[in-house]
Amino acid sequence: MWVLLAALFSPSPALADHQVVRVYDGDTVLLENGIRVRYLGIDTPEIDHEGGRSDFMAEAARDVNRKLVEGRRVRLEYDQEKVDSHGRRLCYLFLPGGEMVNAIMVRRGLAHVMSIRPNLKYRGLLVDCQRKAMTERAGIWRRFSKTGEIRIGNSNSFRFHRPDCPFAKRILKKNRIRFPSSFEAFREGYAPCRRCRPVVNEELRMKN
Repeated sequence: MWVLLAALFSPSPALADHQVVRVYDGDTVLLENGIRVRYLGIDTPEIDHEGGRSDFMAEAARDVNRKLVEGRRVRLEYDQEKVDSHGRRLCYLFLPGGEMVNAIMVRRGLAHVMSIRPNLKYRGLLVDCQRKAMTERAGIWRRFSKTGEIRIGNSNSFRFHRPDCPFAKRILKKNRIRFPSSFEAFREGYAPCRRCRPVVNEELRMKN
């Protein structure tokens, strides 16, 4: 499977290899040159670094990411934007064999797709990886309910909301999509709104 994934990518030769010296969580690492990197196109369960309870599968996502990249040299590939509002580099990471770490995390059910325009280079492939993980009930999808309440998606932002969310009410008609459940919204590669938090506690917000 990973050989097939590797064949689909061709990282930019203009970007140098770097060594990962620290893994913070499932989607953030530190390079040997002091640069902090946030993985593009995905979001992993949050670890509570203040000693509280972390999200379901958060430690598992960090541990797998650590096994994949810590102490190893990786090749970075940018999309349209190179830095986020926190000063982190936004990248796709590739292992020496050519496998994309972002895709591996999604395929193993340890991350969900989170698309942010204009960084959509690998959106199609990441959504395909997510659908396979959901079908196999891998990782975070293990306890995720296929049924639920109606959700409203925004085809411009690739976010979905509760119907009463202020952001949902502002969506232009041409961008408005109705999903029968959060599960179906995820299948289409939409990520949950951080304000209304449309994913109920027995889904992705489940705690360990």
